[in-house]
Amino acid sequence: MRIMLYCLLFLTMHYQASFYGFTMDLIFFDLDGTLLNKSSEISPYTKDTLGLLAERDIAFTVATGRTMHSAQHVLKGTEFVLPHIYNNGVAIWDPSGKALTLENLLAPSEVNTIVQCANENRITPFVNTVDINSESNDHVIYHAIPQHQVERDLIDKYFSRTDATLAPIEQLPAHAHITNISMIGDAPLVYEMYQYLNNHDELIAYSGPAIEGNQYRWMDVHHQLANKGSAVEILKNKLGASNVICFGDSDNDISMFELADEAYAPSNAKQMIKDAATSIIGHHNEDGIARFLRERFSL
Repeated sequence: MRIMLYCLLFLTMHYQASFYGFTMDLIFFDLDGTLLNKSSEISPYTKDTLGLLAERDIAFTVATGRTMHSAQHVLKGTEFVLPHIYNNGVAIWDPSGKALTLENLLAPSEVNTIVQCANENRITPFVNTVDINSESNDHVIYHAIPQHQVERDLIDKYFSRTDATLAPIEQLPAHAHITNISMIGDAPLVYEMYQYLNNHDELIAYSGPAIEGNQYRWMDVHHQLANKGSAVEILKNKLGASNVICFGDSDNDISMFELADEAYAPSNAKQMIKDAATSIIGHHNEDGIARFLRERFSL
């Protein structure tokens, strides 16, 4: 009930603001490397700052490459009441009506291209799916037997902390709703695969250093039309915001930076993101985003 009231309050405020010519801010946070610290957590200081934003009726939400269940694990204890963007724009989750919208899923031929590339390079593909027929939109990850320790650690230390279900890739349904395919491995090899897959017109791959160490890289591969920017634009229009403010640190944030009225990169961001930003702010592991927000909105 509180969530629905907040959404109604936001929409009411928007119409009042439009009538009187006020600006309505809508903030989008990337998570890893941005709002989260190096332990992949929202620090107490940042959590308090989000509470101050809510008290001031400043609208904010999340735009992340994480899956719904992975993101919701780290968001526990915070009130992100407006629709969330997951899987780099493939999924939009509206907590008020518990409604999930999926766009730009991977087609079977695209899945075959990605899995074949992974197999040829002895990298385990983790195929992320959403079961829309289940009440809780179950996240099922299909994968082959891990070939490297870093992949086994990903399962034991990361996937085990989420509500995701793991299953053999042989059990992947023919008509599964595949949001993206993830991988992790030796940095030079994954980077070569990243370049190869990005040369396919129907695909887009995002990659960066893994938290397991700079000798490793992660990679997420999506349908080419999947991006945060398109989902941000949908929510901007749906909620009637007039001033979009985005925070991000990596290449998957470029699309939302391009349409934002204000775009901010923490000091740890990739150079391409810094170049696209309105301004560069504090480090993600030093509550850089929260400290900027307190100053920006006089919290």
